[in-house]
Amino acid sequence: MSLKLHEVEVAFDTQVILKDISLEVARGEVFVLMGPSGHGKTTLLKTMAGLVTPRKGKVYINELDFATLGGAEAFEVLKKLGMLFQKNALFDSFTCGENVAFPLRETTDLSASEIQSKVDLFLEAVGISHAKHLFPDEISGGMQKRLGIARALALNPEIIFYDDPTAGLDPITSRKIVDLIKDLQKKNGSTVIAITNDVNRAYQMATRIALVVDQAIIITGTPEQTKKHPDPRVQQFIRGDLKGPLTDNLGT
Repeated sequence: MSLKLHEVEVAFDTQVILKDISLEVARGEVFVLMGPSGHGKTTLLKTMAGLVTPRKGKVYINELDFATLGGAEAFEVLKKLGMLFQKNALFDSFTCGENVAFPLRETTDLSASEIQSKVDLFLEAVGISHAKHLFPDEISGGMQKRLGIARALALNPEIIFYDDPTAGLDPITSRKIVDLIKDLQKKNGSTVIAITNDVNRAYQMATRIALVVDQAIIITGTPEQTKKHPDPRVQQFIRGDLKGPLTDNLGT
């Protein structure tokens, strides 16, 4: 699936978060969003995923204007989208297997045995088959991320949204999680849109990168193009410099 935003503006009450956002993400692309905290990355991700309604502009999924779809049509589109939230949003009272089974039970007509087969398939795909009967608080943070990915993939989505999938993880585990995201994306041919503030993980993951800053988006291009991008805000962010146009907004 492809995704397009045209002149999108998002506001909460009188506070404008994003203004005049236009972009396109092609089928099979890995599009990574970076940017200073509080500048609207997660809001943009949720707008792209249909979880936030823009005040102005259009969100198109496969050339369909999401806002004009009826209930059944919108539901069919939403079933093709998967999302990993920053805090994983796992059900603490469900086992790992039950967490993956939940969206299958709620949105499909699969039998219990078919659901269990899919649960086993996805837990194996993310390398945590042994944790099927454990609860989320009984596994590590890295394994929780893997579980969240398995659940996000359970309905075989065509577009997957990852909200900072390596947040709070050590560098080795972070690299493994991104390797897993890339491997699964290539295997499934899905489109991935992800947030990260880890520049190295962005370079590792992305086919294309954008910086969300000052209510706007700067599409910086491939990792190599991003490294050479002329905008001083981009250079300050990727280098982690304390002095530059972002300094006031970063509160330093």
